[in-house]
Amino acid sequence: MNVFDIIGPVMIGPSSSHTAGAARIGKTAALLLGAPVAKAEILFHGSFAKTFKGHGTDKAIVGGILKLDPWDPGIRTSLETAEEQGVSVSIRTGTIENAHPNTALVTLTSADGSSITVQGASVGGGNIVITKVNDMEVYFTGQNTTLIVMHQDLPGIIAHVTNLVAVGKANICNFRLNRQEKGGLAIMTIEMDSDFDQSLVREIKAIPHVYNTILLKLN
Repeated sequence: MNVFDIIGPVMIGPSSSHTAGAARIGKTAALLLGAPVAKAEILFHGSFAKTFKGHGTDKAIVGGILKLDPWDPGIRTSLETAEEQGVSVSIRTGTIENAHPNTALVTLTSADGSSITVQGASVGGGNIVITKVNDMEVYFTGQNTTLIVMHQDLPGIIAHVTNLVAVGKANICNFRLNRQEKGGLAIMTIEMDSDFDQSLVREIKAIPHVYNTILLKLN
């Protein structure tokens, strides 16, 4: 723990967990979609569901979906901005089984009809954990530079990707692979304790049977 864990993140308040964390969940979902958002469907669970209006969680998560950072003053008017940009936003409350109290389920759809569903929890101090992508269990926090590769589960793809990480001289501090089934959709999450060259992200995207590649630098 350092002094920033104690005093909290730079943010638009009032709550690091209900605003800063929510903004990061929204921004992560938008980055994972990889296209301009046309429609956002948000489900708040637990404490988020009970207090989202008073804490501005709705404004924060929509601001994140618009790719605003937690400290951006535009968070305060994000609902109006979304409407001006033609982004349809619907918010509801409900229960998600075995979820952290500060959890949001975000489904984003682009103009061309592509969509993604992301479940994330705000765990305090503006920190988040992404636990599901398209009903597939994952686990990453965004505390480190994180490379997310969505691909078909085929032999050789992991080796190809990690070879390019090695070319970029990045040090892997955590690696996780989740897949729906053998040969189906798989998601690689590679956390690195160093920076990563964006040009290598383009090379990874060009690998056959890789559907999408995102480099997250949330902090």
